[in-house]
Amino acid sequence: MNSAKFSKQLFAIPYAVLAVVFVIIPLVMMLFNAFMSGDGSFTFDNFLNFGNVDVWKVLGRSFIMAFLTTVICLLLAYPTAFILANSKLNKSATIVMLFILPMWINSLLRIYAVKLIFEDLMGKGFGLVLFGMVYDFFPFMLMPLYTILANMDHSYIEAAEDLGASPLKNFLTVILPLSVPGIISGILMVFMPTVSTFAVSDILGNPDTYMFGNLINYNMEKGYYNLGSAYSMVMLALIGITTLIANRITSKKGGSK
Repeated sequence: MNSAKFSKQLFAIPYAVLAVVFVIIPLVMMLFNAFMSGDGSFTFDNFLNFGNVDVWKVLGRSFIMAFLTTVICLLLAYPTAFILANSKLNKSATIVMLFILPMWINSLLRIYAVKLIFEDLMGKGFGLVLFGMVYDFFPFMLMPLYTILANMDHSYIEAAEDLGASPLKNFLTVILPLSVPGIISGILMVFMPTVSTFAVSDILGNPDTYMFGNLINYNMEKGYYNLGSAYSMVMLALIGITTLIANRITSKKGGSK
């Protein structure tokens, strides 16, 4: 027993080293830079810069884009996942062929393809950026929904049918509540990455559609590491708060079954 436990701990060492080198140390450096000024003195000015109206405009634009992307992905992915989960087709092959294989292509290549195909039709701007966001993040909404629907306990559905529930009522009172964890997972996997991304809006948009990720990237490229680090810490805090809220909602749903 001790040797088995020792082996598991031994195998965990490479992952721990990678986590320290590529996650913890960069976060500590970013936190340190966020409270430093250009001359190396301690300051809160980098965070006080959030009082700038232009920063709030960019942040608000980012949340609007993320909200619309998430809603559209959910509206498209839920019925797709529901059909695939209840289809008699070879579900695994269908999922891989239609949705997983395109994800193996580099994201930037796919976004450049969208630009080449749709730029003349839609023009660079909000509409094209939104289209690119939905195209890029749709699989991240589909997979958790498909997983939860495919593995759902059908005894609840059959029980509701035996009690005389109509298909619509069965969906609203049984299937939809049971799929809430998948919905929340999909929202998390789409919403926050959309807020923080910069490549899609950089390629498909213009200065009027730049998002919070573009603002962070701009400061880092220009050498304003302290300001960029402060913005990154704020984004990290938003992601953490959103994740905690989502986990609490999911745990409440799980406890209410």
